[in-house]
Amino acid sequence: MSRIGNDPINIPEGVSCLKENNCIIVKGPLGELKEDINSNSISVDISDNKVVLSRNNDNPDTRSKHGLYRALIANMIQGTSQGFTKKLELRGVGYRATTQGNVLDISVGYSHNIVFNIAEEVKVTAETEKGKAPIVTITGSDKQLVGAIAARIRAERKPEPYKGKGIRYVDEYVRKKAGKTAAA
Repeated sequence: MSRIGNDPINIPEGVSCLKENNCIIVKGPLGELKEDINSNSISVDISDNKVVLSRNNDNPDTRSKHGLYRALIANMIQGTSQGFTKKLELRGVGYRATTQGNVLDISVGYSHNIVFNIAEEVKVTAETEKGKAPIVTITGSDKQLVGAIAARIRAERKPEPYKGKGIRYVDEYVRKKAGKTAAA
């Protein structure tokens, strides 16, 4: 029994959810998202401002996809109504970030700047306050895309365990290691 998969999804006001063949289309104030359901054993019922998923059999593959598709559709509905945000903090001396349109330019201690061309569905801003670490904010309606872009940016300079320098999520905790101690 899938606890997540059996939970109905409420559709908020201003969001519409349609089913065409094996494709779920969600339209809302922040955009439109589509998801293909590639399983014949999962059925989707949209009625009374609720989406209910059910499965035809109890195969392990079907059970896992039951919860997966329910979570994906719930994320699509939340993304088109409220959106998703990830914030990255650039911690280190001389670390900077600037944006021009959908191009993010970061300087994180390498001999060259790193330039990211960001997808049009996602908005990226860089905030810099004097005396504080620059913060890059990534917002969009597609949770998977926002998370993938944030992970790609973070992968350029992961936080190192000795001083904590690098790119990290704002709410991320980085455990620090003890350095070498001088011999007496």
